[in-house]
Amino acid sequence: MSLHGSDRRDTSSSGGNGTVAAANLRLRLNPNKEHRPDGYEDMQLDFSPNIFSSLERYLPPSMLNVSRDDKAKFMREILLKYLPVGERSRSQKHREYRQKIIDNYQPLHRELYYVNPATFFVPSFRRAINDNTEQSFRSIMSEPSPGIFVFDIFQTDFCELLLSEIENFEKWVTETKFRIMRPNTMNKYGAVLDDFGLEKMLDKLMEGFIRPLSRVLFAEVGGATLDSHHGFVVEYGKDRDVDLGFHVDDSEVTLNVCLGKQFSGGELFFRGIRCEKHVNTGTHSEEIFDYSHVPGRAVLHRGRHRHGARATTSGNRVNLLLWCRSSVFREMKRYQKDFSSWCGECSREKKERQRSTIAATKLELFRREGESTA
Repeated sequence: MSLHGSDRRDTSSSGGNGTVAAANLRLRLNPNKEHRPDGYEDMQLDFSPNIFSSLERYLPPSMLNVSRDDKAKFMREILLKYLPVGERSRSQKHREYRQKIIDNYQPLHRELYYVNPATFFVPSFRRAINDNTEQSFRSIMSEPSPGIFVFDIFQTDFCELLLSEIENFEKWVTETKFRIMRPNTMNKYGAVLDDFGLEKMLDKLMEGFIRPLSRVLFAEVGGATLDSHHGFVVEYGKDRDVDLGFHVDDSEVTLNVCLGKQFSGGELFFRGIRCEKHVNTGTHSEEIFDYSHVPGRAVLHRGRHRHGARATTSGNRVNLLLWCRSSVFREMKRYQKDFSSWCGECSREKKERQRSTIAATKLELFRREGESTA
């Protein structure tokens, strides 16, 4: 099924040499669950191999049996729509920058660089993931406000080891006078964990532990197809960032975990979920929610859930952020106009249209009834 809603099978798409002329083809609306995608780990690609394997299930039927190279080329063209030429050049420079760090930085705690559930996660979280049911997931978490899920995830020892690794990296940066890139345009302090070797660990964290939760909790924003991430830490307090302005994340799903240390303030404030069109609209009373951080405890929410962080008034606070993204959802969203399944304002507008239609229908019925009795 194409994204225009018709079951479009273009029999003229195959050329005489067996290749596929993909210019007019688009992704399927629903994945082919019976198809087993190829692996792309051994190929030199502009994007994570996981993205290609995830996206392959959405290829049009005529492309499923072409060569892996042709499939990769087709999917690459789709992905490059989101990466303009200037960004591609910067992306290549960033890969070189990252490799330079990995070649020179000596990790302090190598056990952090590979996921070990027994030493990373609290027992309740491990049991829920192993059971892999909606009931098991919801049994370990609360939902204090719609779309915001809170649960314990990391052991204290893991948090302390990760904090120690971050401090070691920052010490290396200072000693070598290496100029690092900060996590985003809003934070002047913190570090991108992917840049100094933790990318594979965070990939496994997303794939094996966050995606199963998101498949259940955030299906309408691509929770089942998360295939890439941006992982980083932010630091607040004395001589660090103080607060964080009102914003949305560049993610479909965001994992936010406080690692420590001792601090006061720094509450997250949430103000409703919005699509791009409605991102600057007002907040309704039922959308207002404030959350106080606890070390080792996670907050999981949609990236489009508007939020910010209040000032950290004393001490120092360090948080791990994992922005989880779905290339499939981002492609599908290009063809959608109704986001009422997750955007608060779209939902309100839809309900208002329905109320107006019902009211108009009632008035028309009353009018006809009056005419019939006249």
